[in-house]
Amino acid sequence: MEFRQLGRSGLKVPVLSFGAATFGGGGELFKAWGETDVKEATRMVDLCVDAGVNFFDTADVYSHGASEEILGKAIKGKRDQLLISTKATFAMGEGPNDVGSSRHRLIKTCEDSLRRLGTDYIDLYHMHGFDALTPIEEVLSTLDHLVQSGKVRYIGCSNFSGWHLMKSLDISKRYGWSRYISHQAYYSLIGREFEWELMPLAADQNVGTMVWSPLGWGRLTGKIRRNAPLPEVSRLHKTAEFGPPVNNEYLYDVVDVLDEIAAETGKTIPQISLNWLLQRPTVANVVIGARNEEQLKQNLGAIGWCLTEDQMARLDSVSEQTPIYPYWHQRQFVERNPLPVAAKPCRSPLEKVKK
Repeated sequence: MEFRQLGRSGLKVPVLSFGAATFGGGGELFKAWGETDVKEATRMVDLCVDAGVNFFDTADVYSHGASEEILGKAIKGKRDQLLISTKATFAMGEGPNDVGSSRHRLIKTCEDSLRRLGTDYIDLYHMHGFDALTPIEEVLSTLDHLVQSGKVRYIGCSNFSGWHLMKSLDISKRYGWSRYISHQAYYSLIGREFEWELMPLAADQNVGTMVWSPLGWGRLTGKIRRNAPLPEVSRLHKTAEFGPPVNNEYLYDVVDVLDEIAAETGKTIPQISLNWLLQRPTVANVVIGARNEEQLKQNLGAIGWCLTEDQMARLDSVSEQTPIYPYWHQRQFVERNPLPVAAKPCRSPLEKVKK
């Protein structure tokens, strides 16, 4: 397992982490993702640890706390070997203070997450979304308090705009508070808008990227193809409206190239899609999910090998998206405004040993 430094911190994380959103199956949205119980979750945790994946990601809102509870039971006896990430901000109740990132709420949600997870500290605590109604100073001072108290080791954010993240980093620097070391963001072969502003920002400010939904909201499983109906078993039947919009012809064009590369490499479409992400700039970690052990094993097969430069170039070309303004304009001035979009050099484990 390859480990990468997470942003401007001393923390090293495996390039893959396991996303526990499939644990619990509470409500229609999360039920469509998965209904993993404690027994199966424990088996999945063991499979991950055996493969070198010691990083597990969840959120309070996943199945209204059930995901955290199941993960807490599944890691019992292994906590000191693992890294745990969870999130707060989205609504966990109907009261006026049951949503957002206020000091009142974050102190409570952190305590609630600790209790459900059965631990006394959280390795990485993410703000699940930007709360524009709470002063950023209030959010960050509260998070710094949680770090100083030992209940949280590091903080991160998720789904922030560029200015949300940059303003937060500036305020942390101004007051000497803990800064966001990671940004958990949507990024995939069929969703490359992350590259327009958030990737350059991450590179400039040394914020590690944790990728969520790396298979394009379930569209890069290899089961969705041109001139074929949506598979009978697909979370898209119930969750498509919650995920990123994708033009079908664009999707099919990308899948066609993935099929070609699958024939060349003997790898699956999900494995190729994940491997492509691991060669992208600023990506420190990719959060993989799985309904069952077979899916988990397949996703774990995304590491230990490398796509060639030619294969990366073909995937880059077919998945390229025309940027909106001002990004299309900035790309006409790259000699003075370079953008970090080139792939990282990738070496197989065997090559690393030879070096």
